[in-house]
Amino acid sequence: MAAMLEFRTPGWNPYAVKYSPYYDSRIAVASAANYGIVGNGRLFCLGLGPQGVQIEKTFDTNDAQYDLAWSEINENQLLVACGDGSIKLYDMNINEFPVMNFHEHKRETFSVSWSPVTKDTFASSSWDGTIKIWSPARKESIKTLPVGNCTYSTSYCPSNPHIISAVSTDSHLRIFDLRTPVSAQYHLTTKIPVHVPPPVPPLQGPTPPAAPGEILTHDWNKYNHTVIATGGVDKVIRTFDIRNPSAGPESIMLGHDYAVRRLAWSPHASDILISASYDMTVRLWTDGSSMPAQQASPVKAGIQLGIMNRHTEFVTGVDWCLFGVGGWVATVGWDERLLLWDANRLLQGQA
Repeated sequence: MAAMLEFRTPGWNPYAVKYSPYYDSRIAVASAANYGIVGNGRLFCLGLGPQGVQIEKTFDTNDAQYDLAWSEINENQLLVACGDGSIKLYDMNINEFPVMNFHEHKRETFSVSWSPVTKDTFASSSWDGTIKIWSPARKESIKTLPVGNCTYSTSYCPSNPHIISAVSTDSHLRIFDLRTPVSAQYHLTTKIPVHVPPPVPPLQGPTPPAAPGEILTHDWNKYNHTVIATGGVDKVIRTFDIRNPSAGPESIMLGHDYAVRRLAWSPHASDILISASYDMTVRLWTDGSSMPAQQASPVKAGIQLGIMNRHTEFVTGVDWCLFGVGGWVATVGWDERLLLWDANRLLQGQA
Protein backbone atom coordinates (compact mmCIF):
# COMPACT_ATOMS: atom_id res chain seq x y z
CA MET A 1 0.00 0.00 0.00
CA ALA A 2 1.15 3.52 -0.72
CA ALA A 3 2.00 5.80 2.16
CA MET A 4 -1.28 7.68 1.80
CA LEU A 5 -4.46 6.99 -0.14
CA GLU A 6 -6.89 9.76 -0.96
CA PHE A 7 -10.53 9.96 -1.98
CA ARG A 8 -12.30 13.21 -2.81
CA THR A 9 -15.93 14.13 -2.07
CA PRO A 10 -16.48 17.17 -4.34
CA GLY A 11 -19.39 19.28 -3.13
CA TRP A 12 -19.62 17.37 0.14
CA ASN A 13 -17.91 18.25 3.42
CA PRO A 14 -17.28 15.12 5.52
CA TYR A 15 -18.25 15.02 9.19
CA ALA A 16 -17.39 11.44 10.16
CA VAL A 17 -15.57 8.35 8.93
CA LYS A 18 -15.76 4.73 10.09
CA TYR A 19 -14.02 1.55 9.01
CA SER A 20 -16.26 -1.49 8.72
CA PRO A 21 -15.94 -3.84 11.73
CA TYR A 22 -16.14 -6.72 9.24
CA TYR A 23 -13.74 -5.78 6.42
CA ASP A 24 -10.54 -3.77 6.31
CA SER A 25 -11.40 -2.84 2.73
CA ARG A 26 -14.70 -1.08 3.47
CA ILE A 27 -15.09 2.47 4.79
CA ALA A 28 -18.03 4.83 5.14
CA VAL A 29 -18.07 8.64 5.22
CA ALA A 30 -20.98 10.81 6.40
CA SER A 31 -21.01 14.25 4.80
CA ALA A 32 -22.99 17.44 4.24
CA ALA A 33 -23.36 20.07 1.56
CA ASN A 34 -22.34 23.64 2.43
CA TYR A 35 -20.38 22.58 5.52
CA GLY A 36 -23.59 21.28 7.13
CA ILE A 37 -25.13 24.72 7.48
CA VAL A 38 -27.93 24.15 4.97
CA GLY A 39 -28.66 21.47 2.40
CA ASN A 40 -28.48 17.75 1.83
CA GLY A 41 -26.26 15.00 3.16
CA ARG A 42 -24.52 12.13 1.41
CA LEU A 43 -23.31 8.82 2.82
CA PHE A 44 -20.41 7.33 0.90
CA CYS A 45 -19.85 3.57 1.17
CA LEU A 46 -16.35 3.00 -0.17
CA GLY A 47 -14.22 0.00 -1.05
CA LEU A 48 -10.44 -0.28 -1.12
CA GLY A 49 -9.10 -2.24 -4.04
CA PRO A 50 -6.22 -2.41 -6.51
CA GLN A 51 -7.49 0.82 -8.11
CA GLY A 52 -7.50 2.64 -4.78
CA VAL A 53 -10.64 3.93 -3.05
CA GLN A 54 -13.83 3.52 -5.07
CA ILE A 55 -17.52 4.18 -4.44
CA GLU A 56 -19.60 1.08 -3.76
CA LYS A 57 -22.79 2.96 -2.89
CA THR A 58 -24.05 6.42 -1.93
CA PHE A 59 -27.18 7.39 -0.02
CA ASP A 60 -28.53 10.93 0.01
CA THR A 61 -30.51 12.54 2.83
CA ASN A 62 -32.54 15.75 2.93
CA ASP A 63 -30.40 17.15 5.71
CA ALA A 64 -26.75 17.18 6.76
CA GLN A 65 -25.16 13.98 8.07
CA TYR A 66 -23.12 14.42 11.25
CA ASP A 67 -22.17 10.89 12.29
CA LEU A 68 -22.44 7.24 11.31
CA ALA A 69 -22.09 3.76 12.80
CA TRP A 70 -21.81 0.37 11.15
CA SER A 71 -24.30 -2.24 12.27
CA GLU A 72 -22.81 -4.88 14.56
CA ILE A 73 -25.30 -7.51 13.33
CA ASN A 74 -25.40 -6.98 9.56
CA GLU A 75 -22.25 -6.30 7.57
CA ASN A 76 -24.19 -4.40 4.88
CA GLN A 77 -26.07 -2.02 7.15
CA LEU A 78 -25.12 1.28 8.75
CA LEU A 79 -26.71 4.17 10.62
CA VAL A 80 -26.51 7.86 9.83
CA ALA A 81 -27.25 10.71 12.26
CA CYS A 82 -29.00 13.59 10.50
CA GLY A 83 -29.49 17.31 10.99
CA ASP A 84 -33.28 17.01 10.99
CA GLY A 85 -33.11 14.89 14.14
CA SER A 86 -33.60 11.57 12.38
CA ILE A 87 -31.41 8.46 12.34
CA LYS A 88 -31.56 6.39 9.18
CA LEU A 89 -30.56 2.74 8.76
CA TYR A 90 -29.31 1.94 5.26
CA ASP A 91 -28.61 -1.41 3.62
CA MET A 92 -25.99 -1.52 0.88
CA ASN A 93 -28.08 -4.12 -0.97
CA ILE A 94 -31.15 -1.88 -1.08
CA ASN A 95 -31.18 1.17 -3.30
CA GLU A 96 -31.91 4.71 -2.29
CA PHE A 97 -34.26 4.47 0.68
CA PRO A 98 -33.46 3.63 4.32
CA VAL A 99 -34.71 0.31 5.63
CA MET A 100 -35.61 2.06 8.91
CA ASN A 101 -36.12 5.68 9.92
CA PHE A 102 -35.95 6.65 13.61
CA HIS A 103 -37.19 10.15 14.33
CA GLU A 104 -37.81 11.33 17.88
CA HIS A 105 -35.03 13.86 18.46
CA LYS A 106 -36.30 17.44 18.28
CA ARG A 107 -33.02 18.89 17.05
CA GLU A 108 -29.88 17.75 15.21
CA THR A 109 -28.76 14.19 15.92
CA PHE A 110 -25.02 14.60 16.29
CA SER A 111 -23.79 11.18 17.39
CA VAL A 112 -24.73 7.54 16.95
CA SER A 113 -23.11 4.46 18.49
CA TRP A 114 -23.87 0.74 18.13
CA SER A 115 -23.64 -1.50 21.18
CA PRO A 116 -20.51 -3.64 20.72
CA VAL A 117 -21.41 -6.26 23.32
CA THR A 118 -25.02 -7.36 22.94
CA LYS A 119 -25.15 -5.79 19.45
CA ASP A 120 -28.95 -5.49 19.65
CA THR A 121 -29.23 -1.77 20.46
CA PHE A 122 -27.75 1.54 19.44
CA ALA A 123 -27.62 4.95 21.09
CA SER A 124 -27.99 8.45 19.69
CA SER A 125 -27.36 11.89 21.15
CA SER A 126 -28.75 15.21 20.05
CA TRP A 127 -28.60 18.96 20.40
CA ASP A 128 -32.02 18.58 22.07
CA GLY A 129 -30.24 17.51 25.26
CA THR A 130 -31.16 13.83 25.23
CA ILE A 131 -29.66 10.42 24.57
CA LYS A 132 -31.97 7.77 23.15
CA ILE A 133 -31.53 4.00 23.16
CA TRP A 134 -32.99 2.14 20.18
CA SER A 135 -33.53 -1.32 18.80
CA PRO A 136 -32.92 -1.57 15.04
CA ALA A 137 -36.13 -3.64 14.84
CA ARG A 138 -38.56 -1.01 16.14
CA LYS A 139 -39.29 2.60 15.29
CA GLU A 140 -39.89 3.86 18.83
CA SER A 141 -36.95 4.35 21.17
CA ILE A 142 -36.54 2.01 24.14
CA LYS A 143 -35.36 4.66 26.56
CA THR A 144 -34.57 8.38 26.77
CA LEU A 145 -31.80 9.71 29.01
CA PRO A 146 -32.00 13.44 29.71
CA VAL A 147 -28.69 15.32 29.69
CA GLY A 148 -30.20 18.79 29.67
CA ASN A 149 -27.85 20.46 27.22
CA CYS A 150 -26.51 19.95 23.72
CA THR A 151 -24.99 16.43 23.71
CA TYR A 152 -22.27 16.06 21.11
CA SER A 153 -21.16 12.49 21.63
CA THR A 154 -22.45 9.27 23.18
CA SER A 155 -20.88 5.83 23.37
CA TYR A 156 -21.23 2.37 24.90
CA CYS A 157 -18.70 0.92 27.28
CA PRO A 158 -16.73 -1.67 25.24
CA SER A 159 -17.29 -4.45 27.79
CA ASN A 160 -20.57 -3.64 29.55
CA PRO A 161 -23.77 -3.22 27.52
CA HIS A 162 -25.54 -1.42 30.39
CA ILE A 163 -23.08 1.49 30.63
CA ILE A 164 -23.36 4.51 28.34
CA SER A 165 -21.28 7.69 28.33
CA ALA A 166 -21.88 11.18 26.96
CA VAL A 167 -20.19 14.57 26.70
CA SER A 168 -21.90 17.88 26.15
CA THR A 169 -21.76 21.67 26.15
CA ASP A 170 -21.70 21.96 29.95
CA SER A 171 -18.16 20.55 30.14
CA HIS A 172 -19.18 17.32 31.91
CA LEU A 173 -18.59 13.66 31.16
CA ARG A 174 -21.65 11.63 32.20
CA ILE A 175 -21.90 7.90 32.83
CA PHE A 176 -25.27 6.17 32.83
CA ASP A 177 -25.86 2.65 34.14
CA LEU A 178 -29.11 1.24 32.77
CA ARG A 179 -29.25 -1.37 35.56
CA THR A 180 -29.81 1.28 38.23
CA PRO A 181 -33.33 2.38 39.21
CA VAL A 182 -34.67 5.15 37.01
CA SER A 183 -35.21 7.50 40.00
CA ALA A 184 -34.76 11.23 39.65
CA GLN A 185 -31.36 10.77 38.01
CA TYR A 186 -32.56 8.66 35.07
CA HIS A 187 -29.73 6.11 35.47
CA LEU A 188 -27.05 8.81 35.80
CA THR A 189 -24.36 7.35 38.07
CA THR A 190 -21.30 9.55 37.48
CA LYS A 191 -20.86 13.17 36.42
CA ILE A 192 -17.27 14.33 35.99
CA PRO A 193 -16.48 18.05 35.54
CA VAL A 194 -13.90 17.83 32.78
CA HIS A 195 -12.51 21.35 33.26
CA VAL A 196 -11.68 21.10 36.96
CA PRO A 197 -7.90 21.61 37.24
CA PRO A 198 -5.87 18.71 38.61
CA PRO A 199 -4.88 18.97 42.30
CA VAL A 200 -1.22 18.91 41.26
CA PRO A 201 -0.29 20.17 37.78
CA PRO A 202 1.65 17.84 35.46
CA LEU A 203 5.41 18.25 35.52
CA GLN A 204 5.88 19.33 31.93
CA GLY A 205 4.39 22.34 30.23
CA PRO A 206 1.79 24.88 31.22
CA THR A 207 -1.32 24.10 33.20
CA PRO A 208 -4.30 23.90 30.82
CA PRO A 209 -7.10 26.45 31.07
CA ALA A 210 -9.66 25.68 33.75
CA ALA A 211 -12.59 27.62 32.29
CA PRO A 212 -15.47 25.31 31.33
CA GLY A 213 -15.56 24.57 27.63
CA GLU A 214 -17.79 22.50 25.39
CA ILE A 215 -16.72 18.86 25.18
CA LEU A 216 -17.10 17.72 21.57
CA THR A 217 -15.75 14.17 21.61
CA HIS A 218 -14.83 11.24 23.84
CA ASP A 219 -13.82 7.60 23.55
CA TRP A 220 -13.40 4.55 25.79
CA ASN A 221 -9.97 2.95 26.05
CA LYS A 222 -10.14 -0.41 24.28
CA TYR A 223 -7.90 -2.13 26.84
CA ASN A 224 -8.81 -0.42 30.10
CA HIS A 225 -12.57 -0.10 30.16
CA THR A 226 -12.70 2.37 33.02
CA VAL A 227 -10.62 4.98 31.18
CA ILE A 228 -12.19 7.59 28.89
CA ALA A 229 -10.50 10.34 26.87
CA THR A 230 -12.25 13.66 26.21
CA GLY A 231 -11.55 16.59 23.92
CA GLY A 232 -13.23 19.84 23.03
CA VAL A 233 -13.17 23.58 22.63
CA ASP A 234 -10.37 24.27 25.14
CA LYS A 235 -7.96 22.26 22.89
CA VAL A 236 -6.96 19.92 25.75
CA ILE A 237 -7.20 16.12 25.67
CA ARG A 238 -7.77 14.58 29.10
CA THR A 239 -8.19 11.02 30.32
CA PHE A 240 -10.33 10.05 33.32
CA ASP A 241 -10.82 6.85 35.31
CA ILE A 242 -14.55 6.63 35.95
CA ARG A 243 -13.93 4.54 39.10
CA ASN A 244 -12.47 7.64 40.73
CA PRO A 245 -14.46 10.59 39.35
CA SER A 246 -13.31 13.10 41.95
CA ALA A 247 -9.60 12.56 41.28
CA GLY A 248 -9.51 14.78 38.20
CA PRO A 249 -7.73 13.84 34.99
CA GLU A 250 -5.24 10.95 34.89
CA SER A 251 -3.36 12.47 31.97
CA ILE A 252 -3.39 15.71 30.01
CA MET A 253 -2.30 16.19 26.40
CA LEU A 254 -1.57 19.70 25.11
CA GLY A 255 -0.66 20.68 21.57
CA HIS A 256 -3.68 21.43 19.41
CA ASP A 257 -4.17 25.09 18.45
CA TYR A 258 -7.94 24.90 18.06
CA ALA A 259 -10.80 22.72 19.29
CA VAL A 260 -10.39 18.94 19.33
CA ARG A 261 -13.22 17.69 17.15
CA ARG A 262 -12.79 13.91 17.31
CA LEU A 263 -10.53 11.43 19.04
CA ALA A 264 -10.15 7.65 19.08
CA TRP A 265 -8.15 5.20 21.18
CA SER A 266 -6.08 2.70 19.25
CA PRO A 267 -7.51 -0.83 19.04
CA HIS A 268 -3.92 -2.10 18.98
CA ALA A 269 -2.20 -0.43 21.98
CA SER A 270 -3.50 0.60 25.40
CA ASP A 271 -1.74 3.96 25.64
CA ILE A 272 -2.12 5.30 22.08
CA LEU A 273 -4.81 7.64 20.81
CA ILE A 274 -5.32 9.87 17.80
CA SER A 275 -7.08 13.22 17.61
CA ALA A 276 -8.50 15.45 14.87
CA SER A 277 -8.85 19.19 15.27
CA TYR A 278 -10.13 22.42 13.77
CA ASP A 279 -6.44 23.38 13.53
CA MET A 280 -6.36 21.11 10.42
CA THR A 281 -4.02 18.58 12.04
CA VAL A 282 -4.30 15.00 13.20
CA ARG A 283 -2.06 14.11 16.13
CA LEU A 284 -0.89 10.81 17.58
CA TRP A 285 -0.38 10.61 21.34
CA THR A 286 0.62 8.38 24.19
CA ASP A 287 -1.30 9.14 27.38
CA GLY A 288 1.84 8.33 29.37
CA SER A 289 0.37 5.28 31.10
CA SER A 290 3.10 2.99 29.78
CA MET A 291 5.91 5.33 30.83
CA PRO A 292 7.71 5.36 34.21
CA ALA A 293 5.80 7.19 36.95
CA GLN A 294 6.38 10.91 37.28
CA GLN A 295 6.83 10.95 41.04
CA ALA A 296 5.96 14.57 41.75
CA SER A 297 2.54 14.50 40.13
CA PRO A 298 -0.32 12.01 39.93
CA VAL A 299 -1.27 13.55 36.57
CA LYS A 300 0.73 12.30 33.61
CA ALA A 301 1.69 14.66 30.82
CA GLY A 302 0.84 12.77 27.66
CA ILE A 303 3.30 13.06 24.80
CA GLN A 304 2.61 13.91 21.18
CA LEU A 305 4.20 11.20 19.06
CA GLY A 306 3.52 12.67 15.64
CA ILE A 307 1.50 15.12 13.59
CA MET A 308 -0.21 14.73 10.20
CA ASN A 309 -0.96 18.05 8.50
CA ARG A 310 -2.05 17.08 4.99
CA HIS A 311 -5.63 18.33 5.47
CA THR A 312 -6.31 21.92 4.42
CA GLU A 313 -9.52 22.50 6.38
CA PHE A 314 -11.08 21.48 9.72
CA VAL A 315 -10.43 17.77 10.39
CA THR A 316 -13.76 16.34 11.55
CA GLY A 317 -13.35 12.56 11.64
CA VAL A 318 -10.81 9.89 12.48
CA ASP A 319 -11.00 6.12 12.83
CA TRP A 320 -8.62 3.18 13.21
CA CYS A 321 -8.69 0.08 11.06
CA LEU A 322 -9.26 -2.94 13.32
CA PHE A 323 -7.32 -5.31 11.10
CA GLY A 324 -3.85 -5.71 9.64
CA VAL A 325 -0.55 -4.61 11.08
CA GLY A 326 -2.16 -2.11 13.42
CA GLY A 327 -1.53 1.40 12.26
CA TRP A 328 -3.92 2.30 9.46
CA VAL A 329 -6.23 5.21 10.12
CA ALA A 330 -8.82 7.10 8.12
CA THR A 331 -9.28 10.86 8.48
CA VAL A 332 -11.77 13.24 6.87
CA GLY A 333 -12.02 17.00 6.77
CA TRP A 334 -14.00 19.89 5.39
CA ASP A 335 -11.47 19.99 2.53
CA GLU A 336 -13.67 17.34 0.84
CA ARG A 337 -11.08 14.64 1.38
CA LEU A 338 -10.72 11.23 2.95
CA LEU A 339 -7.12 10.26 3.67
CA LEU A 340 -6.00 6.74 4.55
CA TRP A 341 -2.55 6.41 6.05
CA ASP A 342 -0.34 4.45 8.41
CA ALA A 343 0.01 6.05 11.84
CA ASN A 344 3.20 4.03 12.36
CA ARG A 345 4.84 6.30 9.80
CA LEU A 346 4.07 9.29 12.04
CA LEU A 347 6.25 7.69 14.70
CA GLN A 348 9.06 7.59 12.17
CA GLY A 349 8.41 11.19 11.10
CA GLN A 350 7.42 10.17 7.58
CA ALA A 351 3.80 11.39 7.38
